[in-house]
Amino acid sequence: MKIATMRAVVASAAILLTAVSMTGCANGASTGSSSADASTAKIGLLLPDSVTARYEAADKPFFEAEIKSLCAGCQVLYANANGSASTQQQQAESLLTQGAKVLVLDPFDGQAAASIVNEAKAKNVPVVSYDRLTNSPDVNYYVSFDNEKVGELQGQALVDKLKQDNVPAGSGILMVNGSPTDPNAAMFKKGAHAAIDSSGYKVLAEYDTPGWDPAQAQNWVAGQITQFGSKVKGVYAANDGTGGGAIAALKAANVSPIPPVTGQDAELAGIQRILSGDQYMTVYKAIKPEAERAAQLAIDLANGKKPNGDTTVNTTGGSAIQSFLLTPVAVTAQNIESTVVKDNFYGSNSVSQICTSTYAAACAKYGIK
Repeated sequence: MKIATMRAVVASAAILLTAVSMTGCANGASTGSSSADASTAKIGLLLPDSVTARYEAADKPFFEAEIKSLCAGCQVLYANANGSASTQQQQAESLLTQGAKVLVLDPFDGQAAASIVNEAKAKNVPVVSYDRLTNSPDVNYYVSFDNEKVGELQGQALVDKLKQDNVPAGSGILMVNGSPTDPNAAMFKKGAHAAIDSSGYKVLAEYDTPGWDPAQAQNWVAGQITQFGSKVKGVYAANDGTGGGAIAALKAANVSPIPPVTGQDAELAGIQRILSGDQYMTVYKAIKPEAERAAQLAIDLANGKKPNGDTTVNTTGGSAIQSFLLTPVAVTAQNIESTVVKDNFYGSNSVSQICTSTYAAACAKYGIK
């Protein structure tokens, strides 16, 4: 990925300002030879799974709200694959049959989803690859984060914490990676290895978690604790769900203190684990501007417009896709207030959701109010 030069360009505020230049859907030209009125366009949204809390809690409502804001008469056709590539294929076919004018696709399996793009192209329906990049040269746009940077932030935070705690060089780390069908997971892993492999710490074992399933992550970590015991001094977990699984395994094995564990997505449960001291960090990805950018592109495409991306990202097949990439942020207990709380990540009552009675003292300690 050639992404280093664009990081300064993709600040969330600048991305949000682009909505101002996008005309209402009734005023745009229609795509191709279609005579459908874009002011009542159907926009398909296909999300990959339900085990990752962000999709139903954040991506979907943010996307739907932005579509409604830009095009009051437009309709979002929504489907969640629940961790099945074949289900997602069937859902995409259903949305196309229902008359979706644009597909916004977050693929469960980035390779298998190329067939969805092929079917959409055959019907002159453009595709925005959302959050995860589909391996197809015919994807029109890609909206996501700098995913290699996500892994670098996770790996470096873990290494820095181990050094801060005076954990000696040569000590062991477990790596709980993401799903092998998720193209982003490979980038997270690459970024994490870039930080860990040169740190002096040793990767004892690593695991690609099928479907990002926390239960499978927990089972694997439990087995590694049995094998390595006290040699485990840190756990790289690719997201908050797998991090939660790892922590559950460590607690079940009566490991104390819990070694530092990473995460991603700033899920509410992950933030609360950080406050309780069970999880060390997460990566905050401002999902609202990501979802809104995808919605803006969908409306543009419905109106026959083709804005230039901020950069290009190559598929695994080598095709350059016009892309918009946002910048991720590492979050520990010290900056929860200035990131997820400041942005009302869980809505206007973010503080009350985070700072329940169990976490009130920790919230006060870290200035979360």
